[in-house]
Amino acid sequence: MRGIDGLFLRTAVVYALAGMSLGIFMALSNDHSQMPTHAHINLLGWASMALYAAVYRLWPEAARSPLAAWHFWIANVGALVLVVSVGGIMAGHEESFGPIAGLGAILSLIGMLLFASIVYTRVGVTRALPKGAPALGSID
Repeated sequence: MRGIDGLFLRTAVVYALAGMSLGIFMALSNDHSQMPTHAHINLLGWASMALYAAVYRLWPEAARSPLAAWHFWIANVGALVLVVSVGGIMAGHEESFGPIAGLGAILSLIGMLLFASIVYTRVGVTRALPKGAPALGSID
């Protein structure tokens, strides 16, 4: 697990542990004010990073893109900045953390645009279909 898929998977696990820990803390304290932070950790961190890992593992040609390393760093910096700033906003510091959240969101979008570029240029849609399967686009 040395490639970009492994890096994304390991990062996803860290986000999952952080999200679960925050969820348990909220439950024990009966203070759910950080629920949006919890959701961002789990979706942007755990789910997105794990899906990136799966795509890079299933389509090695995508992992060989020179943009893959850029994607890793930009997606992770964006997620981290967004999660921390959402936490700050939910703690009552919107004036300080609002603009930072915007930066994190933009970085996350750039990361997804890089991923989209990789997928659309490196992942082919023509694969051998099982014998007897209808061709894509057929109406039968």
